Amino acid sequence: MNNFFVIANADKDTDFELTRTVCDFLNQKGAVCTYQEKDNFTKYNYANPANVPSKTDCIIVLGGDGTLIQAARDLCTLDIPVFGVNLGNLGYLTEIDREQIFPALQLLLDDKVFIDNRILIEGKVIRNNEEIYSGLALNDIVLNRVGPLQVINFDLYVNEEFLISYPADGLIVATPTGSTAYNLSAGGPIVKPENDIMVVTPVCPHTLNKSSIILDGSDILEIVLSRTKNGREERAVSFDGGKYFKVRSGDKIVITRASDIVRLVHTKKHNFLQILRNKMS
Repeated sequence: MNNFFVIANADKDTDFELTRTVCDFLNQKGAVCTYQEKDNFTKYNYANPANVPSKTDCIIVLGGDGTLIQAARDLCTLDIPVFGVNLGNLGYLTEIDREQIFPALQLLLDDKVFIDNRILIEGKVIRNNEEIYSGLALNDIVLNRVGPLQVINFDLYVNEEFLISYPADGLIVATPTGSTAYNLSAGGPIVKPENDIMVVTPVCPHTLNKSSIILDGSDILEIVLSRTKNGREERAVSFDGGKYFKVRSGDKIVITRASDIVRLVHTKKHNFLQILRNKMS
């Protein structure tokens, strides 16, 4: 790898000191490194793909897991490997911390790294047979309530075939990457990240059946919202815990595997079980 682009979380690298240090290190080694200046994004969270140089071999993200997830979503159409450096608390996707950054950068320069592919899922909100909103998620798409506490009623269809009705506090549709996030906290299963599946986990369902459902990555999941008893339309669908869109009775949320993927860079062969042990200990 010889061409790099750095994206930093401005809250964690406030004056871009570390960002400039990373670029200086790589440039002094004969590589080409540029970084993203502060900008105000509307459609994008951390990076506008149009600002990434066309010859970029690797995108370095300085921040934490949240920063990496948002930046990876923004830039997934570029199909450029993403390398995360953790500047916050314990990172799961960002395995390298500030103290390890320069040996890790040398491994990038020497092409002594490993890349694994992660699927994204796409959610589309359909209202009156018209698509009114869409978004991507690396971790999960979540249907949740907003406002006063109340049960959400919805029906699930898989490949246009009715599966089950739920009265619940919400629903999580997670990728294998996101299976260790909100899905795990809600009692869902842990899935190895290289699998091509979706995990569907109800949040506090008001039924005896509280089990998660595993779907193939090629399946089409439809969530159809039922009418509320009190007439309040206080539900929303969120993408990776960030952007959300308010939905109402009769809306349909269609979730599929996205056509793009995220390519994550590791400085050593990704050991899912070891990371899992550290996370759960």
